[in-house]
Order: sequence, then C-alpha cells, then structure tokens
Amino acid sequence: MSDSQVHERIRQDLSDSPVVLYMKGSPVFPQCGFSAAVIEILTQLGVKFKSYDVLQDPSLRQGVKEFSNWPTIPQLYVKGEFVGGCDIIREMFAAHELEAYFREKGVATTVAT
Repeated sequence: MSDSQVHERIRQDLSDSPVVLYMKGSPVFPQCGFSAAVIEILTQLGVKFKSYDVLQDPSLRQGVKEFSNWPTIPQLYVKGEFVGGCDIIREMFAAHELEAYFREKGVATTVAT
C-alpha cells in the first residue's frame, strides 16, 4: 500500500469507531507489554474499542507512526483524535484524567463518576 492509501485506511478506521487502538497483537493475545498495559487500562475502565494489529501489516505499522507523528505502538485514538501511547495513557489513568477525558468525549465507561 502507498502512504496515501495507508493514511486513508487509518482515517476510515478512525471514522468507523469512536475508540481505536493500534497495537501489537490482539486484546486477547497482546504481543508486547505496552499493548497489554493499554488493554488492561481500557478493560478496567470498561471502554469499548476497536483494535488493529500492526504486526499483521508492515505498511500499517509504519503508516500509523507517520499519521500521528508518534514513534511507538500502541497508539490510542478517541473520536479521531490521537491521545497517546502507553506512557501517556498510564499517566492519565493514574491521575484519573483518562476517565474524565472519555466522559468529555462522550465515550461510555463503567467507572462511577
């Protein structure tokens, strides 16, 4: 796939689902600790999300890094907006900012407010 095709696919992924995680592996079988950590946080918050395994497609793996201008995987997007990678998600979660961010964006969680 060309860069423009990959970026178009990413734009489509982001428009199809309110919460998108580009990760290594799958939610059931993450292939790196960072992806596993983000899955655990999303699961604790009860957030429904769509995931894409970048290990299945090298052009997607590189394309998502270029799309966000962020060098690492996983990458979390909410309502089409890049939120961050594992470290940012962990920090937001620890500071109780992540659930507030989801509420602000209109994304349901199972966390009591």
